[in-house]
Amino acid sequence: MRAQLGDQLVVESPATGITRRDGEIVGLHHEDGTPPYDVRWSDTDEVTLVFPGPDAHIHHIEHGVGSTYEPAPSRTDRAGGRTGTESPGTAPDRPPNPGDIGRRVAAERSRRGLTREEAARRAGMAPEYLAYLEEQPADPTMASLVRLADALGTTVGSLRGGGIDLPPGQGQALLHPRLVDLGRDACRALLSTHGVGRVSVSTPHGPAVVPVNYEVVDDAIAFRTAPAGVPAAAVGSEVAFEVDHVDTPMSQGWSVLVVGPAREVTDPEEAERLAARAHTAPWPGGEREMWVLIRPTRMTGRRITPAER
Repeated sequence: MRAQLGDQLVVESPATGITRRDGEIVGLHHEDGTPPYDVRWSDTDEVTLVFPGPDAHIHHIEHGVGSTYEPAPSRTDRAGGRTGTESPGTAPDRPPNPGDIGRRVAAERSRRGLTREEAARRAGMAPEYLAYLEEQPADPTMASLVRLADALGTTVGSLRGGGIDLPPGQGQALLHPRLVDLGRDACRALLSTHGVGRVSVSTPHGPAVVPVNYEVVDDAIAFRTAPAGVPAAAVGSEVAFEVDHVDTPMSQGWSVLVVGPAREVTDPEEAERLAARAHTAPWPGGEREMWVLIRPTRMTGRRITPAER
């Protein structure tokens, strides 16, 4: 008997063939996939060490019944920077092929600065199983998703991509909300070093608000655009730049508004320095080599939280 992480262990009645119990294999103890296994049972959601008997068999979820187990060598954890075990079933000469859930889990873990070992410990699962989820088109159980969402400080819906095409804030308002004005230091901390914000500009067709990838450089807001792009209309005028975050399930959120003059970066060396320290390329892609700097003259922010009672 050989198994891979994510496979299903099924225990059947030897007389009737009816499934008596089943669970997800979340931990392996041998590189060749032989027993024993750590199994999260579907009926109790508990993880136990299992030595399968003659009434048990493996249902290979991703690779089909009869597939073989090929242990993979160690590799560098790209998101966490540590060395870990590559998910079973990933061929050494073939890159991982994560599903949407795996990509979201890996991105959220990286955003929070957690290694796989740290995230797995918080979620109560084996690091190898987390590697499997991040690198293969897996279909984890609801219990595993709940644990991961809690460990990563997000929601199951977010990991599944639910509501990705809906605007934030469609949930219910707090029963007793509290609106707090934020000081400049708090606003600066929320802006962090980079992200996605919205810049308000005046165009020949009227006012427009467009999203841009931004960097915070010496307290200035910097973003890239194309000379003919709408954000380029910010140059030479006072503009508003806004960043926010809405936690719909918790009915909480914050927003930061920056107002100030915008200028084009015309010095090639300054533009090169900005490009060198940029955290991401512009999400829309294409040629966007024109840098615009907004120097804040006013920075305000607000946060909505539950009122203390």
